[in-house]
Amino acid sequence: MTTIQEAQELLKPFNCIENKSIDSEAEKALIRQAILLLTQHSDYQILGICADTVAQGLSALKTYSEALGYQPNLDLTPIDGSVYIKYNPNSGLCYLDSYTGTHRGVLVSCQSAYENGINDMYGHLPLDLFEMK
Repeated sequence: MTTIQEAQELLKPFNCIENKSIDSEAEKALIRQAILLLTQHSDYQILGICADTVAQGLSALKTYSEALGYQPNLDLTPIDGSVYIKYNPNSGLCYLDSYTGTHRGVLVSCQSAYENGINDMYGHLPLDLFEMK
């Protein structure tokens, strides 16, 4: 993948409404590349994580944050059941709350200060997208 347009096209099915599945490790690698390329062309990213458990959510927060160059505070008070975690590296805000929705995965919201920058949201991406096997 070499262009921003190719990355955006690849991520278009991850539109926060439909649940697009990833069928192979090769496809997962392309999705990782696309996200990393687009995040390099935005000022910062906000992460939203929908997971079945706190442990699953925190694991996704840790791996996505590391991949994007962030170090969030992972010391959040655990709760039972499905969770939503939001992390804004620009403000440092990181919180965890219960979640009753059916979506699972990570929303990556690219934020740019300039109009021609990347201001798009992609998701729900796999929770384990950046876990190295």
